[in-house]
Amino acid sequence: MPDALQCFDLPSPFPMKRGGALNGARLAYETWGVLNAARDNAIFILTGLSPGAHAASNSGDPSPGWWEEMLGPGKPIDTNRWFVICANSLGSCKGSTGPASIDPASGKVYKLDFPELALEDVANASHALVAHLGIDRLACLIGNSMGGMSALGYLVLHPGSARTHVSISTAPQAQPFAIAIRSLQREAIRLDPNWREGDYDDEHYPEAGMSIARKLGVITYRSAMEWVGRFARIRLDPEAREEEPFGAEFAVESYLVGHARKFVRSFDPNCYLYLSRASDWFDVAEYGNGSVALGLTRVRVERALVIGVSTDILFPLSQQQEIADGLRATGAGVEFVPLDSPQGHDAFLVDIPRFGAAIARFLARL
Repeated sequence: MPDALQCFDLPSPFPMKRGGALNGARLAYETWGVLNAARDNAIFILTGLSPGAHAASNSGDPSPGWWEEMLGPGKPIDTNRWFVICANSLGSCKGSTGPASIDPASGKVYKLDFPELALEDVANASHALVAHLGIDRLACLIGNSMGGMSALGYLVLHPGSARTHVSISTAPQAQPFAIAIRSLQREAIRLDPNWREGDYDDEHYPEAGMSIARKLGVITYRSAMEWVGRFARIRLDPEAREEEPFGAEFAVESYLVGHARKFVRSFDPNCYLYLSRASDWFDVAEYGNGSVALGLTRVRVERALVIGVSTDILFPLSQQQEIADGLRATGAGVEFVPLDSPQGHDAFLVDIPRFGAAIARFLARL
């Protein structure tokens, strides 16, 4: 089984939830481990908004992945036992078809001509990939952040398609605070003169808008506790300060600038807008006559692990409890693990000792 980035051609036309369809669309993915003869040891990982399919190093790409310490031989998601698949979300710009891709009908970049994107489209594209790989039922479906929302969509739309589920720092529906933050991020991009109604190019790129959007995101991904612990009121050395009026003076400002600089131009602005709005639109209650609890009754898994962090302001612990309660009501064996990690929403990326231990215990019992 090859380990380098691979591409799966989605069925054409591929219908989109909010109307329209894609032709010639594809999904980029990577795999680790070996699919056994029974094809019952597959784990699928659905990602947050910005990561690609490269969750960990492999023989085709030895560079560290975004979840490097979680996935691999002998690690919490042990590829000596599991065949692991991670796909880049439909609508993204890391190999899968999205607004930055070429529209085969026009020969031009989609830009804002890309159909409206829902996380259910991400879920259905992922399900099509799993079927293409000859897997009838996943051993486990794992989703974190936005990927956790996509995973719930996958399980609601395709009941019984996974034996178990690991839900990490996510939500069954977007709440006002998360919607407000994402709205400000989108506004920052749209108000950048270089966005030009989505018709930007390398020379005219909404760099300022993307920078502000990323800074807003990073602020919400961590907790106030961590900001105090890491930066307090440390000031930059005078020679490191910006000379412009009201320029960066504190270490935390410099940190945000550095994060934004790494992100800008590494992610397509229109893809960011589409995925951000898709996150706002997602609502399990649509499948339960306005009730999240009833919507979750459509899920059919044997067991589930739901993990959240008390310091997460973007996807608060109350939403993780709501998911756990909803899945438990279906008769599934549910383990709810509330953690006190100080890192906030991003804890699942950095607090590997605690998150990894919970996931390893859960998978060991399968």
